[in-house]
Amino acid sequence: MASLPTIREFYAGRSVFITGATGFMGKVLVEKLLRSCPEITNIYLLVRSKRGIDPKERINSLLDCKLFEQLSLQQPQFRDKVIPIIGDILHDGLGISKEDLRVLIEHVSVIFHSAATVRFDERLKLSVTMNMVGVQRMLILARQLTQLVAFVHVSTAYANCDKKEIEEKIYPTQLAPQKLIDSIEWMSDDVLDTLSPKLVSPRPNTYTFTKAQAERILEEDATDLPITIVRPSIVGASWDDPFPGWVDNFNGPTGLFAAIGKGALRMMMGNRNGAADIIPVDTATNLFIAAAWNVALQRSKDITVYNCTTGGLNTLYWGQIDVASQHHYNYVTPLDAVARLPKAKFTSSRIRRNVNLYFDHLLPAWLMDVTARAVGAKPIYMRLQERLWRSVEVLEYFTSREWKWSNNNVLALNDKLTPEDRKEFDFDVRNIDWTRYLDNYCLGTKKYALKESMEDLPAARQNMLWLQRRDQFMKAALAALLLAVLQRKSQTFKLLTSAAVQHVTSLSQYYLAMLR
Repeated sequence: MASLPTIREFYAGRSVFITGATGFMGKVLVEKLLRSCPEITNIYLLVRSKRGIDPKERINSLLDCKLFEQLSLQQPQFRDKVIPIIGDILHDGLGISKEDLRVLIEHVSVIFHSAATVRFDERLKLSVTMNMVGVQRMLILARQLTQLVAFVHVSTAYANCDKKEIEEKIYPTQLAPQKLIDSIEWMSDDVLDTLSPKLVSPRPNTYTFTKAQAERILEEDATDLPITIVRPSIVGASWDDPFPGWVDNFNGPTGLFAAIGKGALRMMMGNRNGAADIIPVDTATNLFIAAAWNVALQRSKDITVYNCTTGGLNTLYWGQIDVASQHHYNYVTPLDAVARLPKAKFTSSRIRRNVNLYFDHLLPAWLMDVTARAVGAKPIYMRLQERLWRSVEVLEYFTSREWKWSNNNVLALNDKLTPEDRKEFDFDVRNIDWTRYLDNYCLGTKKYALKESMEDLPAARQNMLWLQRRDQFMKAALAALLLAVLQRKSQTFKLLTSAAVQHVTSLSQYYLAMLR
């Protein structure tokens, strides 16, 4: 019996088509395919047209980031393999021209479909059009590709978040997908917005609802195609490939790290002992690549589903995240222009969270705006808090709950790989060291998402030291005030008050010296 080709050998001489390539995961997928499968022929990317911007120039601007630096050194001409296909998932026929369609038909044998609206609170009509009708349009295209051997659909581990235990299978939905699609064509946006909460229930938002419906479309309408589904959980910064900590957006954990590091987020709902199912972006994309290899070689009519999650195999807890982020941003690499000390906690108490929201978030922001107005500066802190909490409240559904996913298909696929492929296309989450990962994630948020220069780190550390001293001063002043209120004739109280006053005086002198 002939041995199976390696993943690199499988992609040699092939061309692939990727939707969603301008997104976070899409960029990592493009880079990994080009670097680890250098014999790949071409990668076609679906990109929207922009007036006055040449498509090739837009692709080049996409590739002009640190993510592709290593690839540029290894393969200086790699850009020649990346070819834009002008189109839009929102348009019939994907908006692809006849000429470009002919190119895809003749050359493409692997599809990675990751284009979707990832906004949790997206309006139902757009979410259905992007996440469901978009899948139908991709199936129409797939059937025209004469060389197609693999179609990888990127879903989400939270598509079935109404269940506590989620297996690697497609679950039935209460509403038939086509009925929903037909209804949005004649319903007004206002009517749909009114009905949305009832339609998506028991799921929390339109994103998870439409992603579950998209899986049903594939199960019902794509039995004739080589389809596989990969469900990543909360996608975070890279673990190791091409380098640790790369992230270029503020979705999910990255926004939390940035808000914690800036001192803007102090407390939110979350189970500190619950699993934080973060999956590194390079781990997820390695699984995409291997899943395409597998579906092409096994040629099964069944749709294989992969739960790309960490909780059941190598658990990270929300409590680890708040401890690691506070330590990192206070003592290792603090962020620039921080106004308050980084302090954040997850709590399972709604009352405690709400009290903290008003007294440790909104009230200080209001006072800072008052101060800003007094000195002629622009008041921005209340507006920033309002924007922050719109995002936090969406995430709290996921930080406050816990799920169990089965990973049998993922483990079985890992066992199929050669030792070399397991190393080059590592998607085994058991290899992740969470302490090192979180440290690199915090640093990556500073360098790549916030784009803060490491040359300014000494000033950031000095500012953090100043904030720490200020915090000590405020605590000592409050203690002295309480002692003064409670002071009686007792000699003990007098001694305590005297000691507190001396401490406040010494801190005041230090504080004033720092101001100078």
